[in-house]
Amino acid sequence: MTLVIGTDEAGYGPNLGPLVVAATAWRVDAGPAAADATLAAAVAEALRPDGRPLWADSKQVLRGGAGFAALETGALAGLALAAGGVPAGWPALAATLGVDPLPPTPEDTSLAALGLPCAAAGDAVSTTAAVVHDRLAARGVSLVAIRARLVRPCAFNALLDRGLNKSDLLSQTTLELAAALAGEAGGPAPPSATLVWCDRHGGRRRYAGLVARHFGATLVHAAEETPERSAYEVPAAALRVEFTVGGESRAPVALASMTAKYVRELSMRAFNDWWTARCPGLAPTAGYPVDAARWRREAAAAVDREGVAWDALWRRA
Repeated sequence: MTLVIGTDEAGYGPNLGPLVVAATAWRVDAGPAAADATLAAAVAEALRPDGRPLWADSKQVLRGGAGFAALETGALAGLALAAGGVPAGWPALAATLGVDPLPPTPEDTSLAALGLPCAAAGDAVSTTAAVVHDRLAARGVSLVAIRARLVRPCAFNALLDRGLNKSDLLSQTTLELAAALAGEAGGPAPPSATLVWCDRHGGRRRYAGLVARHFGATLVHAAEETPERSAYEVPAAALRVEFTVGGESRAPVALASMTAKYVRELSMRAFNDWWTARCPGLAPTAGYPVDAARWRREAAAAVDREGVAWDALWRRA
């Protein structure tokens, strides 16, 4: 049996809202050489009610015709497979994803009150998850866990102050999560091998030191470091870690991408609900630099009135 972990992020570039990193863990009844093909064949049969792939690059899903409903369907179906049910609100979602207690933010009350699903049909999500479960099982594949980490602006800025740059911060958060999930998802019957698949982190090409540090490895072999892929092998742990351009083409990374994007979208929905209620006429924002600057100008008086420090809202580059 091979344990496959896929990771991805959402919110790397914005000034507002959290950076979200997610990881998915799959058990595949095949050796590491065959795990990729086995997973691909299994998830080819994982479809949304409209017949389109259930899991894909979150940016493509969100821009598609079904938009947020399709993103939510895929993310919640994955959670139903891994956790046995669809979370009914943010507290249940955060618990399922293992989100650590977060430094409080003003919008937390809006987030805690958010009911799920927001746009997808709950019954359809559960039915889809049940069908996909059986199709995956028929090919010896199971989705066993989904986890996430949220790095809110105050924590993001604190890590920058400690000397990390944005790329370091993303890589550190990703590998910490992947290593923790590998230890958790191994189960009572340890896998014969573990594969960790990550989307490439910006322009970074070398990750050997990070792999050694986060997986406790004394020997890491750099198998490949090209513009398309960086791959590392840890012989003592039967572990291979890959960072690939276009990593969302693999379902474990695609579902991590969708989960991270879904959590960030919910966070920004709560953020906008809270602030627009206190600043009539303030247009919502997705938090990316140009519009974030507009939001900062228009919301400045409300932020000052509420006594919120900008360092708790505004992520520095």
